[in-house]
Amino acid sequence: MSDQEYSRQLAATRLTLRLIADQYAPAAFANSLAAEDMVLTDLILRAELPIAIFTLDTGRLHQETLDMIARIHDTYGYQVESFRPDPQALDAWVRQHGADGFYQSVELRKECCGLRKVEPLGRALSGKHAWITGQRRAQSSTRAELALKEQDPAHGMVKFNPLVEWTEEHVWRYIHEHQVPYNPLHDQGYPSIGCQPCTRAVQPGEDIRAGRWWWESPESKECGLHVVDGKLIRIKLEARAPGELNGN
Repeated sequence: MSDQEYSRQLAATRLTLRLIADQYAPAAFANSLAAEDMVLTDLILRAELPIAIFTLDTGRLHQETLDMIARIHDTYGYQVESFRPDPQALDAWVRQHGADGFYQSVELRKECCGLRKVEPLGRALSGKHAWITGQRRAQSSTRAELALKEQDPAHGMVKFNPLVEWTEEHVWRYIHEHQVPYNPLHDQGYPSIGCQPCTRAVQPGEDIRAGRWWWESPESKECGLHVVDGKLIRIKLEARAPGELNGN
C-alpha cells in the first residue's frame, strides 16, 4: 500500500462524509462497533459532522463489543444510541425455536437476524434521508460489487459505503495513526465481529468473514441489513463528480 493511495482514500472518505452531512441531512451511521466502523466514528466526530451514530444491540453481543459504547463516550464525549429488538416478538420466537434455534437452518438464522437487527434498523432509520455503513468490497464475496452510493429500496433512501475501496491495511493504519479505540476481540483472532454465538475466531489464512455464521456457505453470510426480500440487491447510484453526491 503506497502512502499516496492511502492519502487518496482518506481524503475521498472525508469529502464523502462531509457531502453526506451537507446534502442528505438528517443522515445516520449504523455503527457495528468493529474496526471499520470505529474509523468512520473517528472521522465523523473529529470533523464534528451532524451525522447521528447508532448501534444495534441484538441482546447477544460480546461484552467487549458492548463496552465500546462507553469507550466512545470516554474518548469523544458522544453517546451512541442503541436500538434493541422488540421484546415480545423476540420472546415469541425464542419460545418456539429456542434461544439458539438459528443453528437449525439458514431460514431460522435469518429470522433471528430479522428480529434482532433488521426490525430495529428500520426504527433507527425512521425520518432519515440516508444511512452510512462501514462495508468494504474486500470483506467477502457478497460485497464484491459494493458501490460507494446505493439505493436502499427496503428503507426508501440512499445508503453510503464510504470505506468501499479501503483495504484492511488502510483500516488499521488509520486506527493506529489516530489512536482510535477498537474492539479488543480483533486482537484475539476476530477480524469480523457479530453476535457472540454466531462469531468465532478465524485461523491464519482464513477469509476475514470465515468466523461469521461459520456453519453456513459463504453465499448466505449476510444478516439481512443489506438484503431485500431475501435477496442481496445492489442498485448503484453514480456520483457525477466530487461535490455532486446528490446526483441520482
